[in-house]
Amino acid sequence: MLAKINNILHYFKSKFPKITKITLISVYLIFLAGAVVRMTGSGMGCPDWPKCFGYLIPPTSEEQITWQPNKGFKKGMIIVKDETLFVAQNDIKTSKEFTASNWEKYTKHDYAKFNKYHTWTEYINRLASVVSGFVFIFLILGSIKYWKEKKSITLLSFFALFLMGFEAWLGKTVVDSNLKPTIITIHMVVGLLIIGILLYLHFIVSERKNTFKYNALFNKLLIFSVIFSVIQIAMGTQVRQFIDEQVKQFGFDNKQYSLLNPSFKFYFHRSFTIAIVLVNFGMFYLNQIKDLGYKLVNWIVFLIFLETITGILMYYAEFPIGTQAVHLLAGAILFGLQFYLWMQSRKSTSTKLV
Repeated sequence: MLAKINNILHYFKSKFPKITKITLISVYLIFLAGAVVRMTGSGMGCPDWPKCFGYLIPPTSEEQITWQPNKGFKKGMIIVKDETLFVAQNDIKTSKEFTASNWEKYTKHDYAKFNKYHTWTEYINRLASVVSGFVFIFLILGSIKYWKEKKSITLLSFFALFLMGFEAWLGKTVVDSNLKPTIITIHMVVGLLIIGILLYLHFIVSERKNTFKYNALFNKLLIFSVIFSVIQIAMGTQVRQFIDEQVKQFGFDNKQYSLLNPSFKFYFHRSFTIAIVLVNFGMFYLNQIKDLGYKLVNWIVFLIFLETITGILMYYAEFPIGTQAVHLLAGAILFGLQFYLWMQSRKSTSTKLV
């Protein structure tokens, strides 16, 4: 038995570089799913967590979550009655009249609406997290055999799994708080931290076929670019929350009012793009004239261009469909590429430029 377990662990260790890639992709899929949720305004599509209206598989019609006479409900199921959420206290079958003692008001928030498209969009977002959780188990299995030769790989893998659990708890807190801006920002930043850990794990276990020329100025600019991206993404979540509040006030179809009287955070987010462009184009220029050989710089410039274009479209063209999702996902990928490039550009992994 022990021999079989040992063989399984050896197998996962041999596949560890590939597993880190798959795990990273699964996390980015969560970012994409989350971006679609924000884009469609589906964040409260499920009022509870981890179930959805008390169901493992969400309801598909309003009838399923509306109180009706002579209808059965399982314990924990949520209904909407008189624009209020109620939770079944036990397995019950309703009578002709609503019996208040069988139900308890859902007090975590007062969002009592049902839209099947929003509900299933949010549910798919949660499914993406569940799938990623299973992938993380493979990451853990692959890391165990590294314990004797490099303990940091095992420890970081377990820490990444812990952060995924923390993210799941934050997801619940986001729903319970009715999309509180501070929690959403923390949710996003922790997601970036997980990406950074996975990229570091992939970097230290992968065979490095290329060597790069070290340039101190390039490395410093790269550090600034990573920090700037984190600030910009965190600020972007705050701007997005402002938009969500506008949507609640004017309705999701009235996108022209989404940035009515924007706050300072919006102007900071927009103007800070100038600093990001200057730093990253400075890196691009150095990479070209010094012939440093960093191909990732070209992708970074492309993503910054994509971020800028989608940002302009959202502001001036009233949020064309898909632009918000592309904007958020491109920002997360940009951070990942910048962080990975920083690891490539360090003295310990590059040759000294004379």
